[in-house]
Amino acid sequence: MIIQISNLTDGEYFYTFDEKVEEVGLSGPFFGNIIVESKLQKSQRQIILNSNIKANVNFDCDRCGVEYKQEFTNKYKIVYLFSSDINDEDQVDLKYISFEADKIDMTPEVRDYAMLAIPMKKLCKENCKGLCVTCGKNLNYGSCNCKNETIDSRWLPLEKLKNNVN
Repeated sequence: MIIQISNLTDGEYFYTFDEKVEEVGLSGPFFGNIIVESKLQKSQRQIILNSNIKANVNFDCDRCGVEYKQEFTNKYKIVYLFSSDINDEDQVDLKYISFEADKIDMTPEVRDYAMLAIPMKKLCKENCKGLCVTCGKNLNYGSCNCKNETIDSRWLPLEKLKNNVN
């Protein structure tokens, strides 16, 4: 995902990239193509790049274990400052490039921001009920006949507190 900047005049430019996830350096849980829509704003001293990433993923739900597919998006913004002194200490959203630079390779940032978009808790749906701890039935498809009357003794103080509040 390379943008040629050598002949660009000051102004706004729009780019759309549609590439296989493997070409960006991504693998499971990603599949299919990754789409990146970018708006580049160029001025004499800087380039501002706003990008939207769309990708398909295949997850296993953390509560019920069901495999599900999902499309997710992520946005990022990077400012490229033209400088004759290239600073190796780039920040997350600020990079230094030379005045002679002729292109910007977005691939590392697209890969990183796609990986950052993976949620910590993967749920097939927001209100997933999970599995019964006794019989293992998926509670999203109906309730089970298990009796959960035995309470772990470690939770008794909380149960007493709950009963006092009601």
